[in-house]
Amino acid sequence: MTPTLTLRHPADLAAAIPYLLGFHPADSLVVVGLRDTTVTVVQRWDLDLDVDGLAGAIAEVLDRSVVETVLLAAYGELAVVGPVLECVRGRLPVPLLAAVRVTGDRCFCASCEQCTPPDGFAFDAAASPIPAEATVAGLTALPDRDSLRDQVAPVTGQAARAMSRAVDLAGKRLVRLIQRAWDNGVRDGQPAVRAAGFVAVDGALAAGRRGVRLTDEQIAWLTLLLHSLPVRDRAWESTDHEPWQLSLWTDVTRRADPELAAPPATLLAFAAWRDGNGPLAGVALDRALTADADYSLAKLIQDAMLRGLPGSTLGRWPSQRSLRDLGVRRGRSTPADESA
Repeated sequence: MTPTLTLRHPADLAAAIPYLLGFHPADSLVVVGLRDTTVTVVQRWDLDLDVDGLAGAIAEVLDRSVVETVLLAAYGELAVVGPVLECVRGRLPVPLLAAVRVTGDRCFCASCEQCTPPDGFAFDAAASPIPAEATVAGLTALPDRDSLRDQVAPVTGQAARAMSRAVDLAGKRLVRLIQRAWDNGVRDGQPAVRAAGFVAVDGALAAGRRGVRLTDEQIAWLTLLLHSLPVRDRAWESTDHEPWQLSLWTDVTRRADPELAAPPATLLAFAAWRDGNGPLAGVALDRALTADADYSLAKLIQDAMLRGLPGSTLGRWPSQRSLRDLGVRRGRSTPADESA
């Protein structure tokens, strides 16, 4: 279902932004790109960046995106957000539909001089119909971005220690698997890794479909094998927008060893993107790229999202030409990788 929000007033735009982002922003500029009346791009930018550089970066993103008009919402004191809004407005490559500024509990129209008095008006999001519309549409707004990041943050404490032990055992299991291939005269262990990975992926998906939580041992083995591209691709080809897939890949991402998190976090991002959950996809990509800054699939999805492309753009598996067309360079390989 595509959420529908009716914006009648600058306060409605300010009330809608947290639901479009998935959290309540602070000290931020939020750029909303629309095509017709459909939101295709929602980007939050920190205000502590160079103003001219920020305006240029926003213009570049919008210029590459499928947007026709733009909404702007700035959160912070006038002395800070005023120059930012002025500079960004002057660099927009598409028409500005409306702009608002929120400072504390006051809201101002930043598009013209007539919409609000000089001191703005009291802003109470709860008084707007937007939160109710957003909730009915299945949108949520967490208190801040950290709350959203927490949904994909790695486990800590005893859970992390248990996973570390499981990963050590999985590593030894992988060595034995490759050694057996060598003992049988097969000098390339990749077929054995691929076969084991397909079984692990199929088993994880079957468990997720039944609502069964994977054990630490299963997750450790799965996340190790997902670094083989054919294994990762088998999981990707099977990833769609069913709710159980979001639950599965969120759990795997959270419990994955931080060094092994790039593939499962990227699969979570893809599932969230396919489901229309851009905020979750964004923090999942952050987790993936923290683990591996050059992970090509994460960069591919990030690039497509920045362009405002819908989650159906790639289908289940893009061709090599699709990768080249999107201009995403290949990431580095791991010992278990094969050429894609």
